[in-house]
Amino acid sequence: MSSIINNYVSFINRRPFLGNAISTALLFGSGDSLAQLLFPLNSNISTLSQFDPIRTIRGMIYGGIIFSPIGWKWYRFLQNRISFPIKLNAKNNKNHQQKLLDTIARVAVDQLIWAPIGVPLYFTAMTLMEGEGLNSIKKKLNDKYYETLITNWKVWPTFQLANFYFIPLDLRLFSVNFVSIFWNCYMSY
Repeated sequence: MSSIINNYVSFINRRPFLGNAISTALLFGSGDSLAQLLFPLNSNISTLSQFDPIRTIRGMIYGGIIFSPIGWKWYRFLQNRISFPIKLNAKNNKNHQQKLLDTIARVAVDQLIWAPIGVPLYFTAMTLMEGEGLNSIKKKLNDKYYETLITNWKVWPTFQLANFYFIPLDLRLFSVNFVSIFWNCYMSY
């Protein structure tokens, strides 16, 4: 198992955009597939006969082409530019406390800036890929935006606190994508 992780990390370090695009696409596709299999639209018809591979491909395109490069850059921005505005005195051996404060600041920026943008970005991109227009986008945002954003704030801050504190920067997008299997199942439902 550790050799798989080491090979993945090595590939991500050599080809970050490609590696993250592939893994993000696969994990987003997994979330949509899981949603289709667990929550079929019509319970009277077999789940497999209802499975829509084009819908899954749309999720993979969104994950690999839209979310992955944004996420890769976003997590670097948070790590390199966002920190708690007050610095603790390092002489008092407060490095772990400073790291926690910086992590809390990053989670706050992530949830107060990215989440309100990321939710409508997802709905807009998916609606456009479904061949729908502006009226459908407006309807979807009116119907789902606030509920989804509030659910986001119930799920992601705790995970992101652990992600930003414990997970190395190069693996943060992957860890988000792994948890996103279940989030994307919710978003696809």
